[in-house]
Amino acid sequence: MPVQYDITLAIRYQYESPATAARTLLRMLPLTGDRQQLLAGHVSAEPGPQLRSDERDFFGNALTAMTFQEPLLDVSFRFHGRVICHGPEALMDLSPPLGLLKEDVAADHALAPDSPHHFTGASERVRPVNDITAFVRDVTNPAQTTLEAVSALSEALHREFAFDPGATDVATDPAEAFRQRRGVCQDISHVMIAGLRSVGVPAGYVSGFLRTTPPEGRPRLEGADAMHAWVRAWCGRETGWVEIDPTNDLRVAQDHVAVAVGRDYADVAPVKGSLRSAGPHTTEHSVDMIPTDE
Repeated sequence: MPVQYDITLAIRYQYESPATAARTLLRMLPLTGDRQQLLAGHVSAEPGPQLRSDERDFFGNALTAMTFQEPLLDVSFRFHGRVICHGPEALMDLSPPLGLLKEDVAADHALAPDSPHHFTGASERVRPVNDITAFVRDVTNPAQTTLEAVSALSEALHREFAFDPGATDVATDPAEAFRQRRGVCQDISHVMIAGLRSVGVPAGYVSGFLRTTPPEGRPRLEGADAMHAWVRAWCGRETGWVEIDPTNDLRVAQDHVAVAVGRDYADVAPVKGSLRSAGPHTTEHSVDMIPTDE
């Protein structure tokens, strides 16, 4: 049965000295596709920008560009909207053996945004890592179906990694996160993408929201829901793209709302841009993801 959510994402930046000539690219508006639909939503800023444009990037993500011509000491970006999510369809494993997937990739001649060819090689934040490749080869084998291999890697990373928000930051390289076996959803997803690509599985990055459930008997905390990341893997012509959450070792379902897809985090960062400033800045963000029947 579909679940409908009211979602609010708030991201705030505070600067020690005034920031000028700020141009910001926002990817905060959820996607509409087979698994979910954006029913209504709006991205805004306080203070408001002097210039704004709304468009789609190459991968189909909603992209809002804002230009601020007045100096900024404090700026907040906000998405508020309603999304309906459907449960995942039953998945019959029609994927080819991992060792033969390259034939399916080669037979796909399209270069559309969803083409597997965009997700096979190195990207800005994900490059080949020998230790990750060796790990993947230890936990998979060419005779497995591609979907079985993807699931096996998700299970292995979930077992090996300790979720530790203090171990990494947004710029941590996947090789370093893998060496530590510690990190957050971004790190685990980047490691899985690097590993899948190393054995010929096209893999991409998904940013979005994950509904968290409070402990029994405890009230739901405002802002407790988090921005999250997971992986999409192309499992052949018959099966297509499958979304897997390796941080929790599960197939993506109704508790996941996708915002943007790309090759890695660099393609989907919720806030990206440039400005002139001196001194440090601080950032805060919170997500509320509330089922409308609550």
